[in-house]
Amino acid sequence: MMKMFLFALALLWNPARAADVFLEKPYLQLGDAPHLAASESLVLLWHAAAESSDWSVEIRTSKDQNWRSTAPLSVQKIAVASIEPHVVYRARLSALPPGEEFRYRVRKSGETVFESAARARKSAAQTQRFVLFGDCAQDTPAQRAVAYQASRVDPDFLFIPGDIVYSSGRISEYRKKFFPVYNADDAGAATGAPLLRSVPFIAAPGNHDSALQNFNRFPDALAYFMYWDQPLNGPVVHGSKTSHVLTADEAVQAPFLSAAGPRYPVMANFSFDYGNVHWTVLDSNVYMDWTNQALREWVAKDLAGAKNATWRFVAFHHPGFNSSHTHFTDQWMRVLSPVFEEGKVDIVFAGHVHNYQRSFPLTFAPKAQADGSALGPKGEVAGDWKLDHSFADGKSPQGVIYIVSGGGGADLYNPEQQGKPSSLQAFTDKYIADRHSFTVVNIDHKRLSFDQISDTGGKIDSFHLAK
Repeated sequence: MMKMFLFALALLWNPARAADVFLEKPYLQLGDAPHLAASESLVLLWHAAAESSDWSVEIRTSKDQNWRSTAPLSVQKIAVASIEPHVVYRARLSALPPGEEFRYRVRKSGETVFESAARARKSAAQTQRFVLFGDCAQDTPAQRAVAYQASRVDPDFLFIPGDIVYSSGRISEYRKKFFPVYNADDAGAATGAPLLRSVPFIAAPGNHDSALQNFNRFPDALAYFMYWDQPLNGPVVHGSKTSHVLTADEAVQAPFLSAAGPRYPVMANFSFDYGNVHWTVLDSNVYMDWTNQALREWVAKDLAGAKNATWRFVAFHHPGFNSSHTHFTDQWMRVLSPVFEEGKVDIVFAGHVHNYQRSFPLTFAPKAQADGSALGPKGEVAGDWKLDHSFADGKSPQGVIYIVSGGGGADLYNPEQQGKPSSLQAFTDKYIADRHSFTVVNIDHKRLSFDQISDTGGKIDSFHLAK
């Protein structure tokens, strides 16, 4: 339904004209709207070369007899060295019936220059489907193939657990490797798909997104904070180990801070609701200290506050439980396992390791190192785990299921371990590293179905959960 509608809309506006007026065509974000609402909203963003008052956005739902205008646009100027100055426009698309398809159009000087269809956030009573993959925008054939296959399952939204764009999270890399693939005008395995214009993207930062702070070398770095629009409800203690901290001097970092606005550093950690699922999204980069009591209390409080959600997911970049030789010691997020278990988390999603892995349902008790610290010298976290080997498909697991879905497009890691159980940790149930893939989750109230799909569209793993 949505795909046919989008094809029809493409006939109503001229893509060549759009190329003349946009630096980046319109794309959808959740915005600072963490909670469900009787009347939903999304944020529409696009980039243009210069500021202008001639822009407007109109939307039309089943309840609108005619097109109606949005509230006035917000304007964020980007003026960092090495990139031509440009403007990010934001329009809030409001009064959207939950889960319903709607139309929007962007107009300039009274002329429609872009039009598309999308779907509002689902309510807790509606079914939902989302796609998830990490480690993606490396400008590879696999990235485009995954984007195309993801579009074919018609998701309600798409989540990226970090390493959104390679290799330094720069504006210039978004221009070349991200927007052309996920907002392509034509869908195909060789091109990508027009996902961004019809499906909200949500993301956690990875090390390639927010760890680089060398503004002297890459003044267009940290584009995550300039180009995304997500909830601002996370824990922030600026200038401490509870948040990302800029190390550059004030003059060098000033252009970035001006461009990022209120999103830095707040947007690195947040939570949101979609349907009957509560998501807790964390920044797992090494500058964060998840042994910090204030941070742990925020996670615990956030999960406890989701008591009305049927499902609880956590997402971040660095997996605590990973069997690949590559990044094996990057285990520091294990320290939060007891918090997840106490908070009744169902699934933890991560990327960082460029393949697919699924753990047995598990519980984990971290042990302190000899010096009393939680972390070993390379990031290891020792401890004892209990595995639910009796977990049966369609039942309730005893413990948390940990997913690594890092096959979104970047070069694969450790395919030589596939088929060699002796090379895997005891907690690993599935390990597939010889092909790129993405996650598809369907939720129908108290039933969850999970499928891992290859870049050619084949199913490579699946399981079901029930409450």
